[in-house]
Amino acid sequence: MKRQITGLRAADRCASDQIPDGVFLVRVRRTRFQRHVQKPYYTVILAILEPRRFSVHLLSGRLYCTAKALWKLNWFLRDFGYDIELLGRDEVDEAQIVGLRGVVKISHIVCNGSCLLRFDGFAPADRWEELSPANVDNPQVA
Repeated sequence: MKRQITGLRAADRCASDQIPDGVFLVRVRRTRFQRHVQKPYYTVILAILEPRRFSVHLLSGRLYCTAKALWKLNWFLRDFGYDIELLGRDEVDEAQIVGLRGVVKISHIVCNGSCLLRFDGFAPADRWEELSPANVDNPQVA
């Protein structure tokens, strides 16, 4: 016996599929350090500024603080305009991170049955015009 169940083929996709993988201009809304024994990390909540059709959504992801992953935290802080003096002293002030703007490239991955958002790259906010999806699709604009 055959049955047709609408939506079955898409059931393995991430629940957060409403926000596609891609490049977004964002502002840091909140950050919090999570002291996990093996992998401490920062939870970062980002408000989407552009493209405007996604501006009602928030992105939530992790930036790990292990020795092997510090390069990504450093990349995020530098490109989002974090205080270079504090960064030079190896200090992260969560209050100083809130409100910073930048460009983030995201993708969704499935790990142990859970859908997670991964930060694939960062850029300063002033590069949004050249990195925005509209300009990437139309190289003559840039």
